[in-house]
Amino acid sequence: MTSSQIFAISGILTGDRSRTRDLISYAVSLAPVTDRPARFCFIPTAEGDNPYVLDWFKGAFGNDPSVEASTLTLFTRPNVPDVRKHLLSQDVLWVGGGSVVNLMAVWRAHNLAEILHECWQNGVVMAGQSAGSLCWHIGGPTDSFSGSLDAFSNGLGWLPWSNGVHDDLADQPRRTTYRRLVASGSLPPGYATEDGVGLHYVDGSFHEAVSVLPDARAWYVEGDQETEIVPRYLEKL
Repeated sequence: MTSSQIFAISGILTGDRSRTRDLISYAVSLAPVTDRPARFCFIPTAEGDNPYVLDWFKGAFGNDPSVEASTLTLFTRPNVPDVRKHLLSQDVLWVGGGSVVNLMAVWRAHNLAEILHECWQNGVVMAGQSAGSLCWHIGGPTDSFSGSLDAFSNGLGWLPWSNGVHDDLADQPRRTTYRRLVASGSLPPGYATEDGVGLHYVDGSFHEAVSVLPDARAWYVEGDQETEIVPRYLEKL
């Protein structure tokens, strides 16, 4: 029986940002494919299909022999003739960061939520960073509405928890804000990740945390309590 998998990460915003690619490669490795390159599709909706991000993906994975790389863009219209057919043919989908609020609005306008759920149920690995981590959960803190951090609770909700990304970011009070929102009931209990940490869910349950930074942590937050999760360290590829 095929497992339903989600890999949700906080990309690295400061320091050696190249190690985020190792987390992306780890997501590709989760696909049960051994006899051919993994079909790997990048979905940059959260950044409005920014051409610079598309160029980055092409440069990073376009010539990678371990994957058959593609993209799905939705602006100004889908770049593939049959979105459902294209996504169901993939082994791994990677959702980029950006605005989770805009991401969900555009996906729902294109009926992508239903298509993605079908992919997930059929064994396609669903993965992403930042907004692409929040989206699979009920929600989490976001600066998509304004310069401050507000509660977002309109995610896909396939995972029945909230999610805090970039939990150790110095530029914003993400750590304290997430715990305050959970303690107040504005967000349900959930998992937070520091930069460089990924959460692996299998069949809708938390499986493990992994990290490309040796001292980075994940946290389970419920009420006014938090539990440290020490990730399994992934050596540099």
